[in-house]
Amino acid sequence: MATKKQIILPIAVLVGGIALAAGFSSMKQPPEEKPEQDTRPLVSTDAVNLDAISLDVKSYGVVKAKDHTQLVAQVSGQVVYVSEQFVQGGFVSQGDILARIDPNDYEAALIEAQAGLAQASADLEIERAQAHVAKAEWDRIKDDSNQIIPSNLYLRKPQLAEKLARYRAAQAAEKRAVRNLERTYIKAPYDAIIAARDISLGSVVNPGSQFGALSSTSIAEIRLPVADKELQYLENGGIGATATLTAEYAGKPTTWQAKIVRSEGVIDQKSRMSYLVAQVNTPYQSKQPLRFGSYINANITGQTLNDAIVVPHHLVKDNKIAVLNDDLTLSFKTLNIVREQNGMVIASAGLNQGQQLITSALEFPTEGMQVKLNDLASPKSATQLALKEE
Repeated sequence: MATKKQIILPIAVLVGGIALAAGFSSMKQPPEEKPEQDTRPLVSTDAVNLDAISLDVKSYGVVKAKDHTQLVAQVSGQVVYVSEQFVQGGFVSQGDILARIDPNDYEAALIEAQAGLAQASADLEIERAQAHVAKAEWDRIKDDSNQIIPSNLYLRKPQLAEKLARYRAAQAAEKRAVRNLERTYIKAPYDAIIAARDISLGSVVNPGSQFGALSSTSIAEIRLPVADKELQYLENGGIGATATLTAEYAGKPTTWQAKIVRSEGVIDQKSRMSYLVAQVNTPYQSKQPLRFGSYINANITGQTLNDAIVVPHHLVKDNKIAVLNDDLTLSFKTLNIVREQNGMVIASAGLNQGQQLITSALEFPTEGMQVKLNDLASPKSATQLALKEE
């Protein structure tokens, strides 16, 4: 049988626990009411600025002379004169004498040819006089009733033809002697820079011996490779377009203006590129000469696209781009993409002037989604942003 103590003790513990729980409950504070949170995504925008955009095409190339000539001896002999300008890198003008082959033998040959021509001329005149005498004699002795025709030999026609042939041969010999004497002079065929010199004073040359090489300084040419799909952005396939050439001169970036004059009309078998040829007149006459052998970058002026916009490629998905409406909702606009280049997209239609282009990356954007504007974002047009990133 339970004692009194065993009955009272559990009751006392139970009552104490209830009292302690009531005390803690009275000390509990009610939860604070939290303000309602705005869960709309935060976005930044740029104003759409439609403008005229030139669809330029970039290329590159090496500057070369339009005309390059190998100087070759046409007569034999010893080189007795070499011009001071006839050195590699020297500039010469058209008609300048670069070197001279010993002319003595050719002067003697000319004198001999002139003497032969004079002798042939005298023989021809004598034969003409004899032919005239023969004809006059026949006219004097012939009878009106005599129908005999004199022979050509009697009238000295074969002899006259022989003398005439010898005279013409002598003329040709003199002309050949004059030409060979002129060929002892090695002259510049045009304004040029000396690319190479292969002879020295005292050298003995024969027909075909190399004297050197010249590069014309009148016109420089650059072959510019262009991808076939890029030709659509150039008027008339690029013919007549202006190309801005950029290279370093004396360690500083320098530009020159060139003109596309022709297309080579074939596709290179290795690079699969088409080649346009640009020309620069008098490349060595400016303060910053466009030197042959220079590697240049070229920007070919393309078609002009009016009311167009340039936007970063990552903002466009499936030809659509997100814009912010006046009621702070997101909507998608379909772009008419003309070109994609260097991470940028050029579009000719799909956006209106002044529309707010969303430039923030959204995880799951949907049509009509509510967003809020980041007021701290600096207002820039999408075109300015694109040009800066480019």
